[in-house]
Amino acid sequence: MCKVIMIGCDLHDKTMLLKIAVDREAAVTRSVRNTADGRRKMIADLKTQKKQAGAGRIIFAYEASGLGFGLYDQLTDAGIECHVLAPTGLERSVQHRRRKTDERDAEQLLGALRAHVLAGNELPSVWVPDRQTRDDRDLVRARVDIADKLTMVKNEIKSLLKRNGIRRPAALGKGWTRSYYSWLEQLADEQNPQLAPGASVSLASKLREIQFVEAEVLRLDEQVIALAMTDRYRGAFYELIRLKGVGNLTAMLFLTEIGDLSRFKNRKQIAAFFGLAPSTYESGQADDRKGHITRQGPGRVRKVLCQATWARVRTDERTRAVYDRLVERNPKHKKIAVVACMRRLGIEMWHRAQHHPRPHSGSTQRDRPAAPSPSARAPASG
Repeated sequence: MCKVIMIGCDLHDKTMLLKIAVDREAAVTRSVRNTADGRRKMIADLKTQKKQAGAGRIIFAYEASGLGFGLYDQLTDAGIECHVLAPTGLERSVQHRRRKTDERDAEQLLGALRAHVLAGNELPSVWVPDRQTRDDRDLVRARVDIADKLTMVKNEIKSLLKRNGIRRPAALGKGWTRSYYSWLEQLADEQNPQLAPGASVSLASKLREIQFVEAEVLRLDEQVIALAMTDRYRGAFYELIRLKGVGNLTAMLFLTEIGDLSRFKNRKQIAAFFGLAPSTYESGQADDRKGHITRQGPGRVRKVLCQATWARVRTDERTRAVYDRLVERNPKHKKIAVVACMRRLGIEMWHRAQHHPRPHSGSTQRDRPAAPSPSARAPASG
């Protein structure tokens, strides 16, 4: 049997702490600078060690984090097998959490890797999307995040008015209408006696911020639609927006976050990925005990699924019937009915999107004239 060099890596912004071992031999600790030059030297040293040890494989493991998959790309390009592990999939004792160090974390990753290589245990590896999918995600996530910023600024304006004891005139109705904006601009005038000078300046600043953010929303909407019209997404995108309540942004966020549709085998797996599956606790005589949903997976998708579900409850008779039936069964916990409808919608979107397999990931051919208008999206689902 060929020897295997295994590395558990505790990855940080500036450093990487490595625990390196060959088969069952004692591990060696090494610290590496997390720079382009430091990574190249590390890879060269690992390949040299592979030759000297007569090993057949080098296997590397680190935890998924906000640092992305750059290290994974560099290692796989160099011919090194790499696994990115889900932190939630690694069992940690109370003692480990209370005495958490970089060295102990790297040692635990090495232990999980050894158990996988030598005993066949399953690794809690995350699915690593290709580079194109990652780039597409950045665009769609930027559109989602800018909408959150818009909501935040509007809430700040409401708080400012409340602090200064100013109420919205009833004649302006509800919503952020043009007449409401005009009223706010009049308040922001420093000559207006209703607001103190400092509050007027603050309100004027926030109104300018809203103008900028709204313009940025329109720019990103155009970019998201252009992405939807590429060969990579067009077919599945049009299939999804046919569903009531599912708008342009909801469809594209779903497709980019889910990535490879074929990696899910059934509805249980897709519900678990979205974090909409109930948690389970079984022990002794207590079996099949269900708890709250796990909330694992992309929270952005759960958010837009929730918005789309409420739109469907209002506009789709079938969804409304399911929602009413579940509420009637448990009227004190309406959230359960909403979550159940979210899960049904996510599964239905997965089934529909599967009818349109994607071409090669590098395909970016555009057909923008056929794109739906950004303003045509369902307001409730983004």
